[in-house]
Amino acid sequence: MKTELSQKLGIEHAIFGFTPFPAVAAALTRAGGFGVLGAVRYTAPDDLARDLDWMQEHTDGLPYGLDVVMPANKVEGVTEADVEAMIPESHREFVRATLAKHGVPELAEGEASGWRITGWMEQVARSQLDVAFDYPIKLLANALGSPPADVVARAHDHGVLVAALAGSARHARHHADAGIDVVVAQGYEAGGHTGEIASMVLTPEVVEAVAPLPVLAAGGIGSGEQIAAGLALGAQGVWLGSLWLTATEAELHSRALTDKLLAAGSGDTVRSRALTGKPARQLRTEWTDAWDDPAGPGPLPMPLQGLLVAEAVSRIQKYEVTPLLGTPVGQIVGRMNSERSVRQIVDDLTRGFERAVDRINRIAGRSGQ
Repeated sequence: MKTELSQKLGIEHAIFGFTPFPAVAAALTRAGGFGVLGAVRYTAPDDLARDLDWMQEHTDGLPYGLDVVMPANKVEGVTEADVEAMIPESHREFVRATLAKHGVPELAEGEASGWRITGWMEQVARSQLDVAFDYPIKLLANALGSPPADVVARAHDHGVLVAALAGSARHARHHADAGIDVVVAQGYEAGGHTGEIASMVLTPEVVEAVAPLPVLAAGGIGSGEQIAAGLALGAQGVWLGSLWLTATEAELHSRALTDKLLAAGSGDTVRSRALTGKPARQLRTEWTDAWDDPAGPGPLPMPLQGLLVAEAVSRIQKYEVTPLLGTPVGQIVGRMNSERSVRQIVDDLTRGFERAVDRINRIAGRSGQ
């Protein structure tokens, strides 16, 4: 499964995997793909350095990357406290009432929220980069589009390729103009922040829009046959995120959440602003239903919503309140019905890819050539 981009990065398979779990990213790299560690949850630089040290020890000298979240436009002088002060009390009361309705216990006295959205703040992302460029990362991806121009230049100075996600050909052209090296065409089916164009339409549009830049297909991909389809549409690889959530190396720390993912069908997700304030595909739960209910106050814009619900999400996760328990995940969740190691997943992907290529060769009359 080699393409020009995979050969440039020195990987066996053109499978790029985004994950918040170092063990998953490292396992994918060792299996011949390209692991990309999500940095948004690292609010302390030392924590990121610790896990990058671990990655170095467990990737056998093979390449890996980092995914950050930072806006292209900088807002000067805004602190987390400033943003917190902008949250209406009526929204705070809605959160309290929703949690009380489901009997969600409080955190222990003095216990801090385990999940914060401060990784969306630019100053936090920049502190992550100060750490990351001390390591031999080969790719820097930004989930909110093109990073600021100085970040692109800094990455290039370190010999690091820069990738950016796009939900439309217009976004992709903007990335190309900004000096991005790789465009991730993320379709509507994808987990997390995603646009409104499906992958089958989006991928060839983006490929055409930014040629000859390499494009990775993303959204709704969870089999080798789907990888073959993405490459047939002109992509030079695939970007997979949701598929790794039920890998045995994943660190969800919640049996209840894993069971919900394994049981979910492809129709059990929803694009909702409930988590961050921007439309993000996630498991549909009574939490997302509450925020999407027209009778409620509705979500706040990013980053207000993320700060508002941070403690609530931590409480829901800690106490495994099943009706409210969810996670960002794509429509491919319908195929995620068993727990497998990353190596087993990659083996299944490559076998499926070979089946698809053989099938097309037979159709084209090239079988056995």
